[in-house]
This record gives sequence, structure tokens and C-alpha cells, in this order.
Amino acid sequence: MNIDSLPPSIRRLVEGRPYTENTTGMSGASVLIFPDLVLKSFRPNALTEGTVQMLGWLQGRLPAPRVEAYENTGETAFLLMSRIPGKMACDKEYLNAPDRLVSLLAQAIHMLWQVDISDCPRSRSLDSELAHARYSLENGLVDVDNMEKDTLGPGGFENPEQLLRWLENNKPPLEQAFSHGDCCLPNIFFSGDRVSGFIDLGDSGVADKWRDLALCYRSLKHNTDGTYGPVVPGLRPERLFDALGIVPDWDKLRYYILLDEFF
Repeated sequence: MNIDSLPPSIRRLVEGRPYTENTTGMSGASVLIFPDLVLKSFRPNALTEGTVQMLGWLQGRLPAPRVEAYENTGETAFLLMSRIPGKMACDKEYLNAPDRLVSLLAQAIHMLWQVDISDCPRSRSLDSELAHARYSLENGLVDVDNMEKDTLGPGGFENPEQLLRWLENNKPPLEQAFSHGDCCLPNIFFSGDRVSGFIDLGDSGVADKWRDLALCYRSLKHNTDGTYGPVVPGLRPERLFDALGIVPDWDKLRYYILLDEFF
């Protein structure tokens, strides 16, 4: 991202400020980190305007970035936000302290569940998610190479089409809550022994609480089993459910991990 090529309304707010480029995550967006701001540029889609709306709605409800400026050129969307303080949950400070990490993740999930959804402006219904998944499949947007190793092939599904049909025919009952939408460790920030905030809330809205649980569990697993970085001994991702005080519904967890293969 070139500062000189930014829309004037964005450029005047960041010009001359020091920054670094963030490469953590898998969204495909370009992200510049300033001392107190974050600039994200990405290809706009049907959910883009809703992202800005949700960030506005979340102010006072959840520690989330504040929108400072937004421009959509049609080809590229530029979103300038306040910077959430602290470190990602996948920072080595927390990965090397398993009890502390799991406890803080449970606190973060409880914070999401405590958001009053009675006037939430966005519903991420399962039917709409499945329709989005089919669109991705039919338009060649599914990254088969990035799927879990046991999703396709022996013991799994023959191909993404068979997987999607299974998802469409086996929809679980809904347990509504406010959902982050991409509740992975890089999107949850801690400062010391408190949850300091959440980022990448573009997919947030009312959804099944087990979707966030599934993605958080998977992220905790892969950030400690060597998939992303070194192996962290002594951390069982199942401890997340102990910290939350709930019995894991493995069928629902599997369902939402499989659904996320299309996004």
C-alpha cells in the first residue's frame, strides 16, 4: 500500500506518521499499523458497508476499533480505525503461559456473549452463510489447499461439493449470541491480565455461539501444535471448554469448522 496513492481524506490523517506493515492473518487485506491507528485496504464486497456499520454499533458495547475514516472507491475500500492496545492472543507471552492464555480466551468469549443482541443490525443466519459458501464454491473461491488435512480424502469428503451438500442437509439447531465471526487468536488482544479488545469484526453479528467456539478452539489448537509456529507443550485446546464451564458439543464444533472451509 502506497501512502501517496491513498484517498485524500485518508492520506491527510496518516501522512508523515511512522508505520509498519502487518502480515499476520489470512484475510488477504493490506494492513498498515501506525502508533495509534490501523489502516486496512481490501477489495469491497457485499459485507463491506456492514463492517463499518457494525464497528459503529459496537462502540460502548465491546472494546472494538473506532472508525476514523472510510472510503470505498469501488475497486478498493480503505478503512482507518483506532488501534486496539495490547498483544495478540497468539503472542509468545501468552502461548508460553497456557493457564493464563486459556483463562483470558474464556473471558473474551464471555464478553462476546454478554453483548445485548436485541437491536443488533446484522444477522449472520446459517442459511445466508451456506448461500455464501455455495457462491464461493461455484465461483472458484474455495482454497482447497488450505483446508484441514482430514476434510477431503480418505475418512473425509470426496470433494468440496459433497461437503457443502452435507452441510446443507445437516444444519444444527441455533443457539443465538453475538458472534465475532472470526474468533481466532490473532483477532483477540490482551493487555497484561485483561482482554483489551477485538479486531477484524467484519463478519460479526447474531449467529450460533458454537461458530465462535469452533474457530477459537481450532485456532488455539493450530497455534500450539506446530501448524503456526513452534509446538507449545502442555496445552490441550480442550481446556478452553473447562475454562468456560461448558461441555463441548463436538458435533457442532465439527460442523462449524467444516463450514469455515469455504471462507
